[in-house]
Amino acid sequence: MDESDGSDWSDGLDGAVGSRDSWVNTTHDWARVSDLHHLAQIRRAPAEFAPGGPGHLVLEVVAYAADEASSGAGGRCAITLHRDGSVSVADDGRGTDTRVDERGRIVKKPVMATKDLRFFDSPDAESLPDGHPRRGMSVVAALSEWLIHTNRRLDGAWTQRYEHGVPVTDPEPLQADGTTGTLIRFLPDRALRSHGLPAVDDLRRWTSRRSGLRVRIDDLRESGSASTGRVAE
Repeated sequence: MDESDGSDWSDGLDGAVGSRDSWVNTTHDWARVSDLHHLAQIRRAPAEFAPGGPGHLVLEVVAYAADEASSGAGGRCAITLHRDGSVSVADDGRGTDTRVDERGRIVKKPVMATKDLRFFDSPDAESLPDGHPRRGMSVVAALSEWLIHTNRRLDGAWTQRYEHGVPVTDPEPLQADGTTGTLIRFLPDRALRSHGLPAVDDLRRWTSRRSGLRVRIDDLRESGSASTGRVAE
Protein backbone atom coordinates (compact mmCIF):
# COMPACT_ATOMS: atom_id res chain seq x y z
CA MET A 1 0.00 0.00 0.00
CA ASP A 2 1.26 3.45 -0.89
CA GLU A 3 -0.34 5.67 1.69
CA SER A 4 -0.04 5.64 5.45
CA ASP A 5 -3.61 6.17 6.59
CA GLY A 6 -5.61 3.56 4.72
CA SER A 7 -6.29 2.11 1.31
CA ASP A 8 -7.52 3.68 -1.90
CA TRP A 9 -11.09 2.65 -1.21
CA SER A 10 -11.11 3.80 2.42
CA ASP A 11 -9.00 6.33 4.27
CA GLY A 12 -9.82 4.69 7.59
CA LEU A 13 -11.93 7.68 8.69
CA ASP A 14 -15.38 6.10 8.80
CA GLY A 15 -18.09 8.67 9.42
CA ALA A 16 -15.77 11.68 9.09
CA VAL A 17 -17.80 14.89 9.39
CA GLY A 18 -16.84 18.51 8.76
CA SER A 19 -15.61 20.96 6.19
CA ARG A 20 -14.17 19.46 3.04
CA ASP A 21 -11.34 21.97 3.40
CA SER A 22 -10.14 20.01 6.42
CA TRP A 23 -10.09 16.66 4.61
CA VAL A 24 -6.60 15.61 3.60
CA ASN A 25 -6.19 14.54 -0.03
CA THR A 26 -4.28 11.27 0.01
CA THR A 27 -5.35 9.52 -3.18
CA HIS A 28 -7.97 11.82 -4.75
CA ASP A 29 -9.10 15.44 -4.46
CA TRP A 30 -12.14 15.58 -2.16
CA ALA A 31 -13.08 19.02 -3.53
CA ARG A 32 -13.94 17.64 -6.98
CA VAL A 33 -16.87 15.47 -8.02
CA SER A 34 -15.50 14.88 -11.52
CA ASP A 35 -12.74 16.20 -13.74
CA LEU A 36 -13.98 16.30 -17.32
CA HIS A 37 -10.64 17.53 -18.70
CA HIS A 38 -8.86 14.60 -17.07
CA LEU A 39 -11.38 12.09 -18.41
CA ALA A 40 -11.12 13.56 -21.92
CA GLN A 41 -7.33 13.28 -21.77
CA ILE A 42 -7.64 9.55 -21.11
CA ARG A 43 -10.20 9.01 -23.83
CA ARG A 44 -7.97 10.68 -26.41
CA ALA A 45 -5.19 8.14 -25.80
CA PRO A 46 -6.64 4.68 -25.12
CA ALA A 47 -3.52 2.91 -26.37
CA GLU A 48 -1.45 4.82 -23.82
CA PHE A 49 -3.71 4.29 -20.84
CA ALA A 50 -5.02 0.79 -21.61
CA PRO A 51 -2.13 -0.89 -23.45
CA GLY A 52 -3.19 -4.32 -24.61
CA GLY A 53 -6.88 -3.65 -24.09
CA PRO A 54 -9.36 -4.67 -21.38
CA GLY A 55 -6.87 -6.82 -19.49
CA HIS A 56 -5.05 -3.73 -18.30
CA LEU A 57 -8.31 -2.20 -17.08
CA VAL A 58 -8.98 -5.32 -15.00
CA LEU A 59 -5.56 -5.00 -13.41
CA GLU A 60 -6.19 -1.33 -12.58
CA VAL A 61 -9.25 -2.39 -10.57
CA VAL A 62 -7.57 -5.38 -8.92
CA ALA A 63 -4.75 -3.10 -7.76
CA TYR A 64 -7.18 -1.29 -5.46
CA ALA A 65 -8.45 -4.57 -4.03
CA ALA A 66 -4.83 -5.54 -3.40
CA ASP A 67 -4.21 -2.22 -1.64
CA GLU A 68 -7.19 -2.87 0.59
CA ALA A 69 -6.02 -6.40 1.36
CA SER A 70 -2.56 -5.15 2.28
CA SER A 71 -4.06 -2.64 4.72
CA GLY A 72 -5.47 -5.47 6.83
CA ALA A 73 -4.90 -9.17 7.23
CA GLY A 74 -5.44 -10.02 3.58
CA GLY A 75 -8.57 -10.13 1.47
CA ARG A 76 -10.54 -11.76 -1.31
CA CYS A 77 -11.34 -10.65 -4.82
CA ALA A 78 -13.65 -12.16 -7.45
CA ILE A 79 -13.19 -11.41 -11.16
CA THR A 80 -16.06 -12.34 -13.48
CA LEU A 81 -15.90 -12.24 -17.29
CA HIS A 82 -19.48 -11.78 -18.48
CA ARG A 83 -21.08 -12.86 -21.76
CA ASP A 84 -21.93 -9.26 -22.73
CA GLY A 85 -18.23 -8.32 -22.76
CA SER A 86 -18.31 -6.65 -19.38
CA VAL A 87 -16.10 -7.51 -16.42
CA SER A 88 -16.84 -7.30 -12.72
CA VAL A 89 -14.35 -7.16 -9.87
CA ALA A 90 -15.57 -7.53 -6.30
CA ASP A 91 -13.62 -7.39 -3.05
CA ASP A 92 -14.47 -7.84 0.62
CA GLY A 93 -12.72 -4.72 1.94
CA ARG A 94 -14.17 -1.82 3.89
CA GLY A 95 -15.76 -0.11 0.90
CA THR A 96 -15.08 3.27 -0.67
CA ASP A 97 -14.67 6.09 1.83
CA THR A 98 -17.93 8.04 2.22
CA ARG A 99 -18.27 11.08 4.48
CA VAL A 100 -20.68 13.81 5.60
CA ASP A 101 -19.71 17.43 4.95
CA GLU A 102 -20.48 20.52 7.00
CA ARG A 103 -23.85 20.90 5.26
CA GLY A 104 -24.91 17.36 6.02
CA ARG A 105 -24.35 16.17 2.45
CA ILE A 106 -23.05 12.68 1.73
CA VAL A 107 -19.70 12.86 -0.09
CA LYS A 108 -17.95 9.82 -1.54
CA LYS A 109 -14.31 9.76 -2.49
CA PRO A 110 -14.23 10.60 -6.25
CA VAL A 111 -12.22 7.57 -7.27
CA MET A 112 -13.91 7.09 -10.64
CA ALA A 113 -14.02 10.56 -12.14
CA THR A 114 -10.82 12.25 -10.89
CA LYS A 115 -7.15 11.36 -11.08
CA ASP A 116 -5.35 9.22 -8.55
CA LEU A 117 -2.92 11.77 -7.14
CA ARG A 118 -0.25 9.16 -6.46
CA PHE A 119 0.01 7.54 -9.87
CA PHE A 120 -1.51 9.38 -12.81
CA ASP A 121 1.15 12.03 -13.40
CA SER A 122 4.02 10.24 -11.70
CA PRO A 123 6.95 9.07 -13.84
CA ASP A 124 7.73 6.65 -11.01
CA ALA A 125 4.28 5.05 -10.84
CA GLU A 126 4.34 1.40 -9.91
CA SER A 127 4.00 -1.15 -12.69
CA LEU A 128 1.03 -3.47 -12.84
CA PRO A 129 1.61 -7.20 -13.43
CA ASP A 130 1.32 -6.72 -17.21
CA GLY A 131 4.40 -4.49 -17.05
CA HIS A 132 2.57 -1.22 -17.77
CA PRO A 133 2.26 1.75 -15.39
CA ARG A 134 -0.58 2.03 -12.91
CA ARG A 135 -2.67 5.17 -13.52
CA GLY A 136 -5.81 4.68 -11.44
CA MET A 137 -9.50 3.87 -11.51
CA SER A 138 -10.35 6.91 -13.62
CA VAL A 139 -8.69 5.15 -16.56
CA VAL A 140 -11.15 2.29 -16.23
CA ALA A 141 -14.15 4.60 -15.95
CA ALA A 142 -13.11 6.90 -18.80
CA LEU A 143 -12.46 4.00 -21.20
CA SER A 144 -15.73 2.17 -20.45
CA GLU A 145 -19.07 2.67 -22.16
CA TRP A 146 -20.54 2.25 -18.70
CA LEU A 147 -19.34 1.42 -15.23
CA ILE A 148 -21.40 0.61 -12.13
CA HIS A 149 -19.81 1.23 -8.74
CA THR A 150 -21.52 -0.58 -5.87
CA ASN A 151 -20.25 0.18 -2.40
CA ARG A 152 -21.05 -1.44 0.95
CA ARG A 153 -19.81 -0.06 4.25
CA LEU A 154 -20.75 -0.58 7.86
CA ASP A 155 -22.59 2.76 7.83
CA GLY A 156 -24.47 2.39 4.54
CA ALA A 157 -24.52 1.10 0.97
CA TRP A 158 -25.16 2.64 -2.45
CA THR A 159 -24.65 2.15 -6.17
CA GLN A 160 -23.88 4.66 -8.94
CA ARG A 161 -23.57 4.48 -12.73
CA TYR A 162 -20.98 6.23 -14.91
CA GLU A 163 -20.73 6.56 -18.68
CA HIS A 164 -17.26 7.28 -20.08
CA GLY A 165 -16.26 8.28 -16.55
CA VAL A 166 -19.03 10.81 -16.02
CA PRO A 167 -21.59 10.06 -13.28
CA VAL A 168 -25.06 9.80 -14.84
CA THR A 169 -26.95 8.92 -11.65
CA ASP A 170 -26.70 10.03 -8.06
CA PRO A 171 -25.61 7.41 -5.53
CA GLU A 172 -28.68 5.23 -5.04
CA PRO A 173 -29.10 3.78 -1.53
CA LEU A 174 -29.07 0.01 -1.10
CA GLN A 175 -30.36 -2.08 1.74
CA ALA A 176 -27.59 -3.15 4.09
CA ASP A 177 -26.87 -6.88 4.04
CA GLY A 178 -24.22 -7.07 6.76
CA THR A 179 -21.28 -7.18 4.34
CA THR A 180 -18.69 -4.63 3.29
CA GLY A 181 -16.77 -4.29 0.06
CA THR A 182 -16.65 -2.80 -3.42
CA LEU A 183 -18.06 -4.15 -6.69
CA ILE A 184 -17.02 -2.61 -10.01
CA ARG A 185 -18.67 -3.81 -13.22
CA PHE A 186 -17.65 -2.16 -16.49
CA LEU A 187 -18.04 -2.56 -20.23
CA PRO A 188 -14.85 -1.48 -22.04
CA ASP A 189 -15.25 0.80 -25.04
CA ARG A 190 -15.99 -0.99 -28.30
CA ALA A 191 -12.51 -0.23 -29.69
CA LEU A 192 -10.89 -1.83 -26.68
CA ARG A 193 -13.19 -4.85 -26.87
CA SER A 194 -11.74 -5.58 -30.29
CA HIS A 195 -8.66 -6.77 -28.38
CA GLY A 196 -10.84 -9.35 -26.62
CA LEU A 197 -11.20 -9.93 -22.90
CA PRO A 198 -8.11 -11.35 -21.22
CA ALA A 199 -7.63 -15.10 -21.08
CA VAL A 200 -8.26 -16.74 -17.74
CA ASP A 201 -4.72 -18.12 -17.74
CA ASP A 202 -3.31 -14.60 -18.16
CA LEU A 203 -5.47 -13.27 -15.33
CA ARG A 204 -4.44 -16.17 -13.13
CA ARG A 205 -0.77 -15.51 -13.83
CA TRP A 206 -1.05 -11.76 -13.26
CA THR A 207 -3.15 -11.87 -10.10
CA SER A 208 -1.09 -14.60 -8.46
CA ARG A 209 1.56 -11.93 -7.90
CA ARG A 210 -0.68 -9.99 -5.50
CA SER A 211 0.52 -10.91 -2.04
CA GLY A 212 -2.24 -11.29 0.55
CA LEU A 213 -5.05 -11.22 -2.02
CA ARG A 214 -6.96 -14.41 -2.82
CA VAL A 215 -8.53 -14.20 -6.26
CA ARG A 216 -11.35 -16.18 -7.83
CA ILE A 217 -11.87 -16.00 -11.60
CA ASP A 218 -15.19 -16.94 -13.21
CA ASP A 219 -15.52 -17.08 -17.00
CA LEU A 220 -19.18 -16.95 -18.05
CA ARG A 221 -18.54 -16.25 -21.72
CA GLU A 222 -18.86 -19.71 -23.23
CA SER A 223 -22.09 -21.22 -22.01
CA GLY A 224 -23.18 -19.07 -19.13
CA SER A 225 -21.81 -21.53 -16.62
CA ALA A 226 -18.68 -20.66 -14.73
CA SER A 227 -15.23 -21.92 -15.59
CA THR A 228 -13.42 -21.06 -12.43
CA GLY A 229 -9.80 -20.72 -11.39
CA ARG A 230 -8.78 -19.97 -7.83
CA VAL A 231 -5.37 -18.40 -7.44
CA ALA A 232 -3.06 -16.91 -4.84
CA GLU A 233 -4.41 -19.12 -2.08
